[in-house]
Amino acid sequence: MDRASIDRQSCGSFQLHRVLPCLGFVVAIVGLGIAAAKPLVNDQEPTAAARQAATVIREEGLRAHIKFLADDLLEGRGPGSRGDRLAQRYIATQFESLGLKPAAPPAREDWFQSVPLVGVTARFPDTVVFRKGQQELSLKYREEFIGTSGMPRPKMSVNDAELVFVGYGIVAPEYEWNDYKGADLRGKVLVMMNNDPAADPKLFAGKTRLYYGRWDYKYEIAAKQGAAGAIIIHTTPSAGYPWQVVQTSWTGEEFELQSKSGPRLQLRSWVTEEAARRIAELGGQDLIKLLAAAESRDFTPVPLGIKFSVDFSCDVREQTSANVLALIDGSDPKLRRELVVYTAHHDHLGLADEGAKGDDRIYNGAVDNASGVASLLTIARAFKQLPEPPARSILFAAVAAEEQGLLGSEHFAAHPLVPSGFMAATINIDGINIMGRTRDVNVIGHGKSDLDQILESVAKWQGRRVTPDLFPDRGFYYRSDQFNLAKIGVPGVYLHSGIDVIGRPSGWGLLQRQRWEATRYHQPSDEYEDAWDLSGAVEDTQLLFHVGLQVAQQNKLPEWKPGDEFEAARKAAFNARRDE
Repeated sequence: MDRASIDRQSCGSFQLHRVLPCLGFVVAIVGLGIAAAKPLVNDQEPTAAARQAATVIREEGLRAHIKFLADDLLEGRGPGSRGDRLAQRYIATQFESLGLKPAAPPAREDWFQSVPLVGVTARFPDTVVFRKGQQELSLKYREEFIGTSGMPRPKMSVNDAELVFVGYGIVAPEYEWNDYKGADLRGKVLVMMNNDPAADPKLFAGKTRLYYGRWDYKYEIAAKQGAAGAIIIHTTPSAGYPWQVVQTSWTGEEFELQSKSGPRLQLRSWVTEEAARRIAELGGQDLIKLLAAAESRDFTPVPLGIKFSVDFSCDVREQTSANVLALIDGSDPKLRRELVVYTAHHDHLGLADEGAKGDDRIYNGAVDNASGVASLLTIARAFKQLPEPPARSILFAAVAAEEQGLLGSEHFAAHPLVPSGFMAATINIDGINIMGRTRDVNVIGHGKSDLDQILESVAKWQGRRVTPDLFPDRGFYYRSDQFNLAKIGVPGVYLHSGIDVIGRPSGWGLLQRQRWEATRYHQPSDEYEDAWDLSGAVEDTQLLFHVGLQVAQQNKLPEWKPGDEFEAARKAAFNARRDE
């Protein structure tokens, strides 16, 4: 799950406020020259052949893959590391043993799509100091303040930059919202809140977080203002994870694509809520009142009269990881160019710094995301059990550097195997259920596309019910690899574990999830355990196999719901396809 799951994706040219609804857009299947091939209707149960193929998805297969990929031998699978290369080679070998074909572009003769990265390790002083006149406020690095460089340079410096509180730091014309109001913020350090406004359910999406609430959007829009730096105020409710996740996810080596371009900040940083309160007091302000004012459209930036300076060095090195791509060719001569894309990221956080607390320095990433890769591999095995391949081709993409901001999937979206108009759907797997069988299937992004109908049909056949995102305020849809394919128009399926666990009391599943997030998420303790109950993971994995198979067989390409933020990108992809 992306860096702090949190994700470190670059938005590129994608702007939510520029993606206008395209009401009434209908894909003309005949006009695109798409032939029907053994079409399925959405309420049809899986065929006997599909049910038989799915029986190879078993606990022992999942466990074996997870145990290897999460082993200490791979040292946390940090991008570009020896463990990263071992994981890639293991995955490619598994694909090859199943009889899949290498699919890396452009020649499709290799398993590995190179992902060129730049790694930056920032080295900050033990304390950072904020000044107003003769008054000073010192914050301890890591305990109260965490920063990283906004660009890959060996030395960075912020000199006497004024702090300005900019509310949520959002510009959203479709909501008539602009936190900047034309203020000249060049060279300043902007202090902003996490998430997006939720006080008025008619604004934004109420408690459902949009991309505007993501930290990466906030840093990007601050850079466009010409700011020298940005400080995001962390709270556990607004982030969806505790401060310790910021500590583990924003320290050590940080990566970006070598191709990254556009405006840059010198400093990207976070402070704790208590540190933010003390900064506001130094500026003669009350943090609670500032936060309340930021809930209104009328908010204007508030200069704090505080100066901030910091010098820090950076170790910069070019590094390379790779997406592992494997293909099952479709059986229909016309439809085989179209792809159903399964994704799961193979990386994790690698090794903690030498000075990190505790004896265990290895971020094994067993659930996040050795388990997702295990699911991907077992689905590939199931597809190979079918008496003949489905009409459309199936692409399996074990992508790199997700924890650094979805970098591998971003690179794949920029350099795809086929144009996005030929991608039917993406099915992303980022963590699996380790609690046992559940009565529910939790769908992230439920209601965004007509893939819901297929998913609900298969879940019903399994005797389960579909539930929408249990934590809509956390913006999970923008925090994993399906987001980068959504930006180029491809509808996606992304599940989280259900919480209504069979044989357990009400609330038990939710409590287990909360405990895992508090103690294991992006921590060295995310390790494989024999005690896991993977029966629910088997059921979820089988569900995703059946969903992908039905998409690969039906004669209609999936679509976004009218007015969805990604609908315009799908329309553009189909228009480009029609022009070929």
